[in-house]
Amino acid sequence: MHDDGFKALSDEDEYEADIEEGAVIRQPCSCGICMKKCCSVKTAKRRLPILQWLPRYNLHWAHGDIIAGLTVGLTVIPQGLAYASVANLPLEYGLYSAFVGCFVYCFLGTSKDITLGPTAIMSLMVGQYCYSESADFRGAYAIVLSLMCGCTQLLMGMLNLGFIVNFLSLPVVSGFTSAAAIIIGFGQVKKVLGVSVEKHETHVAAFVYDIIATCKSIPQTRYQDVLLGVACIVVIVLFKHLKDINWNDDDGEPHIMHVIARKILWVTATARNAVIVLVCGVFAYTLSTFDVLPFTLTGKVTPGLPALELPQFSLSNGNVTVSAAEMFTQLGSGLAVIPLIGILENMAIASAFARKNQYRIDPTQELVALGVANIVGSFFSAYPVTGSFSRTAVNSQSGVKTPAGGILTGVLVLLALSLLSTTFRYIPQATLAAVIITAVASMFEYHIVAHIWHTKR
Repeated sequence: MHDDGFKALSDEDEYEADIEEGAVIRQPCSCGICMKKCCSVKTAKRRLPILQWLPRYNLHWAHGDIIAGLTVGLTVIPQGLAYASVANLPLEYGLYSAFVGCFVYCFLGTSKDITLGPTAIMSLMVGQYCYSESADFRGAYAIVLSLMCGCTQLLMGMLNLGFIVNFLSLPVVSGFTSAAAIIIGFGQVKKVLGVSVEKHETHVAAFVYDIIATCKSIPQTRYQDVLLGVACIVVIVLFKHLKDINWNDDDGEPHIMHVIARKILWVTATARNAVIVLVCGVFAYTLSTFDVLPFTLTGKVTPGLPALELPQFSLSNGNVTVSAAEMFTQLGSGLAVIPLIGILENMAIASAFARKNQYRIDPTQELVALGVANIVGSFFSAYPVTGSFSRTAVNSQSGVKTPAGGILTGVLVLLALSLLSTTFRYIPQATLAAVIITAVASMFEYHIVAHIWHTKR
């Protein structure tokens, strides 16, 4: 970690840690020595990283964490709603998955920048492996998947198996990410068009079927949804570029009013998803008061906070009963694939921002934090989560100092669930589709194709 937040381990600290670990191997082990090592202050700080930075917490750090936490909160609320639709789950599941990881990571995480929550790729994979005609069954599958995913990640962390992600090559990762971006993006086209396409059951044929069905439904296009969706995409893209404007102050220090105006513009552009969802939701609600409904709306969202309950390993709905064995059969290879994808995403993001901001992370502890977040999340009806690149970037750019910024993000999501759930029904589907399309557009790594082609033909 550096002086703005985290303090990196010195070479001497790492050498001492290596000596300690080596001593366990070379010296005869006894229960007393093992107990003393496990109960030491150093071990407690390593397994509970909050103990490293909390004693040094100050008002300067609090200022940065508050701004970053609120900014990320305004970003994750619309993204959570949108990503839930990618996972084929009721929209509230996106928010259920958006707050638990924030609190857990504050205590167990080793990166000041990363923020856990629903992501596009994880949502796509959940939608693929948790297919069912019943929305309740899909939700139950996703919750169980979160629990098993967390158990796998926690076990890998305890066994120091984080090195496995190093065996995934760059072409494989880039190809998977780009393919996911195409599938997710095209899957939202039907919502921009305002048409309804029946979900196909077969995983392999789902994408092709979706393309054919969407093309056949073009004659039923609702022009109101198209205009709104395209307008939202244009505005979001413009806001994204406004955020990155480099103001050249050749005449010296800018006027205080210019500074305030630029700060307001930056905050608005950074929270562009929340702004566009809020404006469109208010517009649709206003029209509904005059019995005018030109847009396809998201529909009813279950109000209130999720109940604290155990995941269900057996389901029944009328004459249909699903046992635990049938649930695991349905989830299939997703029990192994999704935990690895979550680890890969999280480790790549955490490592990238640690290098950028000059501090170090503990890969083993990151696996533990991610695993615990998914396990605890499953008791609050969350589906599997991992680190989000877009929200982590927002967090870093907002000046976050410690993982405590996640507490504000989690509180903001809880407030939205408590107070605003009934208003989410007025959000147009085309608006959420625009949020998703603009989010996944940057995931398509077209620039790497030429590099891979020239490297190995």
